[in-house]
Amino acid sequence: MVHLVEKAGTIETTFLTFLTGTMFLTIFIIFFGSGNVLALLEVPKWQLSAAFLGTMYLLLTVMAVPRIGVIATNIAGIAGQLVIGVMIDHFGWFESLVIELDIKRAFALLFMLISLYFIYKGNKHSSEESKA
Repeated sequence: MVHLVEKAGTIETTFLTFLTGTMFLTIFIIFFGSGNVLALLEVPKWQLSAAFLGTMYLLLTVMAVPRIGVIATNIAGIAGQLVIGVMIDHFGWFESLVIELDIKRAFALLFMLISLYFIYKGNKHSSEESKA
């Protein structure tokens, strides 16, 4: 993906990814879809923000991979999702089941962030060694 980003550009690569996904999903919906695509227009508008946020997530991922590496990018995305998930559980947002933040969950988040730190530092060290 790094070479594609360098040659075509970050936004263009993201566009290609979404265009390809759109084509495959269109074919899949035509042959296997059983829902009502137009029902998307009837959901609360704030729920449609997931499409925008998903696009931003992919764009940021494409931008991050050449800078911090694939594994650091993936761990950062997972860590972010876990932090937000714990907050949603703790506060019961979106009418979800309330699950309090306890010491086990706090340590799990801490260890995930520590792993992200060490992976990033390892990537940075390896990158500096390869340049020398």
